[in-house]
Amino acid sequence: MFTGLITECGRVKSITFGQTSAVIVLSAPLLAPEICVGDSVAINGVCLTAISVEADSFTADVMIQTLRKTSLQKIQVGAQVNLELAVRASDRLGGHIVQGHVDGVATVSDLIPGEKSAQLDLLIPSDLVRYIVNQGSICVDGVSLTVGEINDQSLILTLWLIPETLARTNLASKKVGDEVNIEVDVLAKYVERLIQKGQL
Repeated sequence: MFTGLITECGRVKSITFGQTSAVIVLSAPLLAPEICVGDSVAINGVCLTAISVEADSFTADVMIQTLRKTSLQKIQVGAQVNLELAVRASDRLGGHIVQGHVDGVATVSDLIPGEKSAQLDLLIPSDLVRYIVNQGSICVDGVSLTVGEINDQSLILTLWLIPETLARTNLASKKVGDEVNIEVDVLAKYVERLIQKGQL
């Protein structure tokens, strides 16, 4: 489990695509000393397992299903990625409950700089809009954010990025047309499932 609070922005050192998977090597000088083989690491919000660790980098396998469902299928060498280690039981839950299980990919429709903050507009897949509520929580490329506004007709999600988020994550470098991983609040999916089964 993760909280959506980014620990480090790493970079893709290499990525090798196979027929059913890919192997990705990430530069992470701050986090690598804390990672052990077998640890879960969220990479742009995607929960992956470290298969080897060096002094300032680590390697992870990415399965074909993950590539199909996330923006990692288009990632390139040199790309900046948001990294977070799994939360410890003793840690503060500063963001919200994030599983690292991406629900879909959204497209950046606008990024409007402000005096201190920035407005990020995302075009959300139509099947995910029902899980998003104003002032609720959403995970974008592994970053826990508060929903500013969701427009059910245009499918545009508006988010406000504070200076801390702009400084500590890769969201400030996004451009119109870029894809980002989206994980909606898992509680909404559980409620929907219970209602479908007539339990509520």
